[in-house]
Amino acid sequence: MSGTTLEQFSYDNKIVKYFGAATIIWGLAGMLIGVLAATQLFLPEANLGNPYTTFGRLRPLHTNAVIFAFVGNAIFAGVYYSMPRLLKAPMWNKSLSWFHFWGWQAIILSAVITLPLGLTSSKEYAELEWPIDIAIAVVWVAFGANMIGTLIKRREKHMYVAIWFYLASFVTVAVLHIFNSLALPVSFFKSYSAYAGVQDALVQWWYGHNAVAFFLTTPFLGLMYYYLPKAANRPVYSYKLSIIHFWSLIFIYIWAGPHHLLYTALPEWAQVLGVAFSVMLIAPSWGGMVNGLLTLRGAWDKVRVDPVLKFMVVAVTAYGMATFEGPLLSLKNVNAIAHYTDWIVAHVHIGGLGWNGFLTFSMLYWLWPKMWKTNLYSVKLANTHFWLGTMGILFYALPMYVAALTQSLMWKEFGDAGRLAYPNFLETVIQIVPMYMLRAFGGLLYLSGAIIMVYNLVKTAASGSFQEEEADEAPALARHVPSKGEFWHRAWERKPVFFTVLATVAILIGGVVEIIPTLLVKSNVPTISSVRPYTPLELQGRDLYIANGCVGCHSQMIRPFRSETERYGEYSKAGEYVYDRPFLWGSKRTGPDLHRVGGKYPDSWHYHHMVDPRTMSPGSLMPPYPWMTTNIMDHSNIGAKIRTMQQLGVPYPEGYDEKAIDDLKQQADDIVAGLKESGVEVLPDTEIVALIAYLQRLGTDISKNTATNP
Repeated sequence: MSGTTLEQFSYDNKIVKYFGAATIIWGLAGMLIGVLAATQLFLPEANLGNPYTTFGRLRPLHTNAVIFAFVGNAIFAGVYYSMPRLLKAPMWNKSLSWFHFWGWQAIILSAVITLPLGLTSSKEYAELEWPIDIAIAVVWVAFGANMIGTLIKRREKHMYVAIWFYLASFVTVAVLHIFNSLALPVSFFKSYSAYAGVQDALVQWWYGHNAVAFFLTTPFLGLMYYYLPKAANRPVYSYKLSIIHFWSLIFIYIWAGPHHLLYTALPEWAQVLGVAFSVMLIAPSWGGMVNGLLTLRGAWDKVRVDPVLKFMVVAVTAYGMATFEGPLLSLKNVNAIAHYTDWIVAHVHIGGLGWNGFLTFSMLYWLWPKMWKTNLYSVKLANTHFWLGTMGILFYALPMYVAALTQSLMWKEFGDAGRLAYPNFLETVIQIVPMYMLRAFGGLLYLSGAIIMVYNLVKTAASGSFQEEEADEAPALARHVPSKGEFWHRAWERKPVFFTVLATVAILIGGVVEIIPTLLVKSNVPTISSVRPYTPLELQGRDLYIANGCVGCHSQMIRPFRSETERYGEYSKAGEYVYDRPFLWGSKRTGPDLHRVGGKYPDSWHYHHMVDPRTMSPGSLMPPYPWMTTNIMDHSNIGAKIRTMQQLGVPYPEGYDEKAIDDLKQQADDIVAGLKESGVEVLPDTEIVALIAYLQRLGTDISKNTATNP
């Protein structure tokens, strides 16, 4: 513009390179752990005979590595590249950028150390203990402050659609993480949730569902809105569709969490809200998919030859498939079939491998040549990666759908005599082992493709010269002169703080309406007078159950279906969980439900089952835990645990923290004496004794179990 002074500045590519490299390194690690965990589900020997590499401990390590390390670093790489260019301003504070980078990697490293050690809260996607939770909050706020600072000193008048999604993601993840992580510490790496039972379940899945929404979805939609038009060299199809897509998505998504808890002890009104809003979600979700795919209008000829666009098309399509399947799974009649089966695993991985993985790969393939000022080393290798990845997704998901239908049909089948046709849970497990093998093969294909990408990107970097600082120039942001007829949303886009406040209000409404009544209205959780707090030894056993990740394979929630009450016993009541911190309802049945297992088998059965599951359950896929019979459990912290529970409202008698150890020893001695009568010699302070105490307690508070043996 004539007479306008252009300001000189530069973009920092180094931080993008570091986050991109971290994405690649942690991605390979997360995928490798995933392939190992998938192998463990048909080859128990792959648990490697020690407590640190069992499926129960590797599964949360895999989910954390893939979600927060692979996808998380990809988000940050994408944001640190796109945001400065969209705002014509470098990131506000370079030191904050590097604090964010090293802080995030330290958090991931702490997860790699603590999760295999069994230091976990057991909450899905939020397993890390309280000191790490605090670190996550600090680093996340630093990221947000840097974003908002950059917005304030921008040279571009309006915020582009990608930035709307970045802002909403920052605000919502902060709210979700802080409220879901509220807990009372017992020690440096042990805490108990501030919520119990039904309330804990609702808060956890308000977080769990929306972690998928605002960590795996909305920031990636922001990346899609930047990198897809860039790669296709086409403008976004519809600005107004993006407005409807954004506001309806962030408002509706937050309500949908209860669909993870259908037919459970959650109050019916909360389940209904979850279903209603989940069904509504399909409209804004598909609005985003359509906006992405139609951006390619006139560029489909490029898709045939450009691997970046190939990855993007499949990514956006996978997003559309997953967001159609989500509302479908939230319908109660479909959920009754799919919940606790491998259908949920397939659904998650269509989104994870297809949407998040493929969009990340496309972004990296686009960024690396740009930052090294060269061409991609090998288009042929990138195409090979694309087909390996696509086949990997198919080999992963399709067998899981077959496994899910097999599970549901066999679990619910009744014979001519009106009895369960397959009363032994293992009959189902044995049938789906071939599907588990195919799933692991699919994961291996996907990992192989990622390894090829790493080679391709390394060779690309070697052939070019890295541009650490990229110079640019733009006029300073002029003072806005109000004009009549300005579109209302354009006015909002000039006010980043106002826009952020509006987005915060939009995401808070659903959470407030669902969670506050559940926490405050006592009739939502009817109490049962016979339900009593856990004894000290049972509490220790429960913590051991949590540390070993047993909740990853066993549910503790019997739904009110005849097939489940016949198999497991009386359906589960909300009042039974009032002392459960955290709740352990589970979301997948690789093994049978355990909510009524107390008293079903003798102590000696549990002892031998933990030492070698296949001696008691031929064909079982559960890993053996022989070390539990010799590992001495430290009971010195039981007083602190009792005091913490008392502070949280558990009605232990006053001063019981000092007497708890005596009760613990007495119960342990009784179990040891009973085992001795069965020919089993074991010390009273071993882990197995505490675990037996907990398992024998389950479901015994309301009535004796009359179910058939699973």
